[in-house]
Amino acid sequence: MTNDSHAGQIVILNGAPRSGKSSIARAIQDEFEGPWINLGVDAYNAMTPKRYLPGIGLRPGGERPDLEELVPFLYAALYESIAIHAGFGLNVVADLGHHDSYSQPLGILADCARRLEGFPVLFVGVRCPIETIMQRREIKQEGRETLYLRATDNVSVPEPVQRWQEEVHRPGIYDMEVDTSVLTALECAEAIRHQLDLGISEPSAFDRIAGGR
Repeated sequence: MTNDSHAGQIVILNGAPRSGKSSIARAIQDEFEGPWINLGVDAYNAMTPKRYLPGIGLRPGGERPDLEELVPFLYAALYESIAIHAGFGLNVVADLGHHDSYSQPLGILADCARRLEGFPVLFVGVRCPIETIMQRREIKQEGRETLYLRATDNVSVPEPVQRWQEEVHRPGIYDMEVDTSVLTALECAEAIRHQLDLGISEPSAFDRIAGGR
């Protein structure tokens, strides 16, 4: 699917769990002009049958090869939905955790980028030091008490958390990056707004990813 001059803007936020992506997405929805639809991992997994979770949130390390066959199809369907929303002139923000550290490479990010060919996509790397991420994992959230791995007396950074930190930013091709240990969610959103006002450099990050560059 290709766009026209009336297509909505797409912002993809990519980073590890607890890096602050969801807070930035909410700030974009609250502060930016026009309707911004959130089609991120939490929203999509809320529609995924429980027996197939964590779905597109499957973490690095090849821990659930039984789910891997489904994950590319879930991502493909999500990105086709993003394209459809944008094609109708709706803006989309999606907070995701892309990686290719499965039991074998699946090439999901490149496939997703190709599905948005012709659309205005700003690909944002959301970075955060692992020390800050571990602090945020200690913060209790209603309904998420068992969702996040935490430090123990013997292990300051659980191995799965370290894997996220290492794998989520490969290959690290972005249009821009933000650091949520330095900027608030609102400040990150304002930086994204400023970049959108300036325009996305050509070729965009997704153009380079789709073309294997």
